[in-house]
Amino acid sequence: MQEAAAAVSAGVGAEIVALMRELYPLPRSLTGEGVRETLRRVSEVVPLEVSEVASGTPIFDWTVPREWNIREAWIAAPDGRRIVDFAESNLHVLGYSVPVRARMTGAELQERLHSLPEHPDWIPARTAYWAETWGFCLSERQRAEIEADTEYEVCIDSTLADGHLTYAEAVLPGEVEDEVLLTTYVCHPSLCNDNLSGIAVLAFAGRALAERPRRYTYRLLFSPGTVGPLAWLARNQGRLDRVRAGLVVSCVGDRGPLRYKRSRRGDTAVDRAAGAVLSGEAGALVEDFVPWGGDERQFCSPGFDLPFGALTRTPHGLFPEYHTSADDFDVVDADSLAGSLDALLAITETLEGERVFASRSPYGEPQLGRRGLYREISAGVPRDEEQEQRALMWVLSLADGRHSLAGMAERSGLPLAVLEAAAARLAAADLVEERLP
Repeated sequence: MQEAAAAVSAGVGAEIVALMRELYPLPRSLTGEGVRETLRRVSEVVPLEVSEVASGTPIFDWTVPREWNIREAWIAAPDGRRIVDFAESNLHVLGYSVPVRARMTGAELQERLHSLPEHPDWIPARTAYWAETWGFCLSERQRAEIEADTEYEVCIDSTLADGHLTYAEAVLPGEVEDEVLLTTYVCHPSLCNDNLSGIAVLAFAGRALAERPRRYTYRLLFSPGTVGPLAWLARNQGRLDRVRAGLVVSCVGDRGPLRYKRSRRGDTAVDRAAGAVLSGEAGALVEDFVPWGGDERQFCSPGFDLPFGALTRTPHGLFPEYHTSADDFDVVDADSLAGSLDALLAITETLEGERVFASRSPYGEPQLGRRGLYREISAGVPRDEEQEQRALMWVLSLADGRHSLAGMAERSGLPLAVLEAAAARLAAADLVEERLP
């Protein structure tokens, strides 16, 4: 299955990077025109239907915030030179800053500044979505230029007013209404791994999925973090029983190994599928659910308890460039992005192909030797043949009408491809039969 997925994404890494470069300058936030423009450009890869949720709308324990937009922002020295300019980096403004136009001394300005002394050339990415305040983010070297007794002109030309939260979906109908929900967050500005990588990989996954036969219906959700999924869940609460599997896709562009975080339940179809796929990836990690991280927290919260995992490489907070201007195009590469797309598509293929197996000879162990499925001489078996033999035994043992091949791979530790071959041999010998789960 992974080989088929890899064939789809061969050469697509450069296209993913190109989309990331196109989206990089847009001033994304929790709301606003930067989000809308991002979704418009993603729609050129996979067509999207956009939804708007009005400010003030209750969404469970949250409320849709006011809409934030920004035109320009800067700190100017007395000679007019701009020490900090939003036009050079949209990380320079504390996200959701209220408008300000003032003159103040450097000493007064210092309490509004955010920098990283340990990384003097990096600009931190900071937000204040739920507090009415303002500020600037700048490198430590820029901060050192601001003198305590000098007066500076400060401008943040922004608006914070009633508007909308924006999210978008692509729905790819399948043979059944049961859905696989794939989602990513679109609220971070110029940060490559976190999370332009997730946006771009999911867009190209949608393009690939649209071109192939589908048993499941696939829904791709692009929304701002936390409040976006909650708004979608609030609007779709009556149809969540259709969600058979879900994945949050983020931080998938760096050179770290692939990593899968299990759902809160830990034993769902997507957990088995991702575990089976990543078992064939060198250095890949499969980890248990923890109640922090990305939007899987919302989908897995007790009231929903959806079968939702998370696919990343190095997740947020675990790479040094996280939430800084250093999370740039040096952190990601085309091969890693394409490999993440391969893995995502392989997981969907595994879900598509999920069947349970039932034994047609369930009482005791069938005699394999007379069917040419067991060695004639009991000693000196090569390692690869021994693995094939064990795969036959595992399939027979778990062919109870409840276990899929992905589940068998998880239980046995054997590669999915080896179990697929064993199941095919047993089916040809009329010893097992496939059934839909």
